[in-house]
Amino acid sequence: MTDATSPRTGLGRPLRRVDAFRKVCGQAPYAADQQITPKPYVAWIVESSLGKGRVVELDVAAAEREPGVVRILTPANTPAQRPFGEPEDAGRFAMSHALLRDDTIRYHGQPIALVVGETLEAARGAALLVRARYEATDGRLHEVTGDETDTEKPDELDGGQEPDVCTGGDFDTAFGDCEVQVDNVYRTAGLISAAMEPHATVASWQDGTLTVHTSIQIVASAVQALAHTLQLEPEQVRIHAPFVGGGFGSKLGIHADAVLASLAAIALDHPVRVVQTRRNLFANAPHRGSSWQRVRIGAERNGRLVAVGHESVMPMSRGYEFAEPCAAGARAAYRCDTLRTIHRVVKVDMPAIDSMRAPGEAIGTLALESAIDEVAERLGVDPLYLRLDNLAEREPASGKRFVAYDLGRCLEEGAERFGWSRRPAPREREGRLWVGWGMAACTRPNLLTDASARVRLDRDGRATVELDMTDIGTGTYTILTQVVSERLGIPAAQVEVRLGDSAFPKTSGSGGSFGSSAAGSAVWLACGKLADRLLERARSHSDSPLRNAPDRRPEFADGSLRIGGRSAVLADLVALDGSSLEAEAEHDPDSGPPQYSYGAHFVELTVDDSSGEIRLRRAVGAFSFGRVLNPVTARSQLLGGMIYGIGGALTEHLALDPRHGAFMNRDFAGYHLATQRDVPDLDVLMLGEPIPEAAELGSKGIGELGLCGIGGAIANAVHHATGVRLREFPLTPDRVLAALG
Repeated sequence: MTDATSPRTGLGRPLRRVDAFRKVCGQAPYAADQQITPKPYVAWIVESSLGKGRVVELDVAAAEREPGVVRILTPANTPAQRPFGEPEDAGRFAMSHALLRDDTIRYHGQPIALVVGETLEAARGAALLVRARYEATDGRLHEVTGDETDTEKPDELDGGQEPDVCTGGDFDTAFGDCEVQVDNVYRTAGLISAAMEPHATVASWQDGTLTVHTSIQIVASAVQALAHTLQLEPEQVRIHAPFVGGGFGSKLGIHADAVLASLAAIALDHPVRVVQTRRNLFANAPHRGSSWQRVRIGAERNGRLVAVGHESVMPMSRGYEFAEPCAAGARAAYRCDTLRTIHRVVKVDMPAIDSMRAPGEAIGTLALESAIDEVAERLGVDPLYLRLDNLAEREPASGKRFVAYDLGRCLEEGAERFGWSRRPAPREREGRLWVGWGMAACTRPNLLTDASARVRLDRDGRATVELDMTDIGTGTYTILTQVVSERLGIPAAQVEVRLGDSAFPKTSGSGGSFGSSAAGSAVWLACGKLADRLLERARSHSDSPLRNAPDRRPEFADGSLRIGGRSAVLADLVALDGSSLEAEAEHDPDSGPPQYSYGAHFVELTVDDSSGEIRLRRAVGAFSFGRVLNPVTARSQLLGGMIYGIGGALTEHLALDPRHGAFMNRDFAGYHLATQRDVPDLDVLMLGEPIPEAAELGSKGIGELGLCGIGGAIANAVHHATGVRLREFPLTPDRVLAALG
């Protein structure tokens, strides 16, 4: 592994994380760590215990008398705000997120007061004394069942996709004429993101400017959201998010901590810190809704897929427009003559439902890849061969050619690495344990987004990069350092990357697996402009050692510019005319052929016939995603995704009380994340090669790819082991035992 002092720290090399030292030494300031003057007050959120209705009476008198209490914010004394959801065309990330504006209760756990104290203990103790009386109104507080008669077609799906895509004629006729048919319903549970760093904000108000240190994934939309909410101009809002301790989609937009801390800071003209507790986050940070999915696949006896249908019904929080594209994966997965993908939503009075790592594909592949295995079983063929025989030459939904279609390679090389050809017979036993092998494929759209960056080279030879991109633990600091090192030929130790400041050039932030490619491409282009200016100065400046150099290809390496047999140190070229040289560029991708990243999962597991417990023994993931920018950070992302998928398949489940719209397992004691004992040795095979059409760097997104498909592989392995199909996730022991009879 390479460290930052090595001269070889460019793209594709296993560079250690450049921010690692600061993090392990406690020198990386996360949102709640910010030390500002004067010392911030500390606030505690008082939540509603009602799911739908209004607050009739709010008694804060006893709480206000407690020592150390500064103020209690309620709708009676909170600064003015624009109504929640306005302006209507702003979108969910930039719209007003007003809180404490009136007595309306939209969901269980909504903040009804904010206790601001001199200390955490004072605020928390006083919050226990706040009393509320409610008036309930009718609301929909339960998950989807699939039997709803009032479903709605969303305007669009996450990522701007169309809700319904149907090609190839009448689906029902095509499916009905097939010799082999699979028609099943699959259900997935509601899930919650569980970032290591909880949502937190420190806000201050001074001279008409709101400065917000917050844990956020997309900085630019956070500025817009706070400006809309607080009726400010965007120029009055400054966001800082240099380090973010995980997001997984839950921090794409602002939430209660940012709004409440800002309101309190304005009201008190004093900095205020709000850190959501883990229990807060189950109501005041977004979650993934439950899903009802129907998959119909029709095939000929020779194994050719003819008709693929995937329909979904999911909840949508009232007033918060988000529709998860869980059926959209079928639009690019396998060749078929007739395709039908339908998305419907049901409006519910629940906490925000929003993006969670690998929106759509994470839960859609659970259903689709389970159904594909059932087709293989009906045909009596190896599920690997069925997939290989039905690879799509063009995108089924559009008929357009793919950019670097590589699913077959993932399937073949993953199978070879796993040893799939030695797959045992079904229902093989080791004592009371059944042993099962399963596999699944996955595709994940490669989103191309805008980004801008600024690069400056100083006369001391150091480069500084600035953009409002965020690093949510994925390695952004390291990747962008390598981009500069590669393009300008300087060691990583001489590069400083500055992120997460709304005063820097705008990017699309971290999310949707588009961060590194978009931000990296912007930095690459900015470095290219800087290199051109250095080259121009080197050839034209009277004191340059490269003046009138021969017309040969320039080379940037080892901190120098070389042309032919002559060279000049970059720092010296900068010093020829000033103290620094700067360039800014924007990555503005053109729409082109459909782009996807690809993967294939293979797992071996056991099922205990007495307890129903599922234990993974090993798992192999093979992935193709264009150029590998850094094998260390890439592998980390893929491993994290696989672990995420294991949790969603086996242990994670939001337990909703439908009477009150409240999640009952609002902590890690009740919400079971996958732990070390649940996760075996994971083997990651990276098959990436540069793809020029993907982005300037030739890379595709991978942050969510590792998660897609592994749950389907687990379900298929359980069937191989036991002979029973489970179609409701997670695959908990009670469900296994019930299926076994």
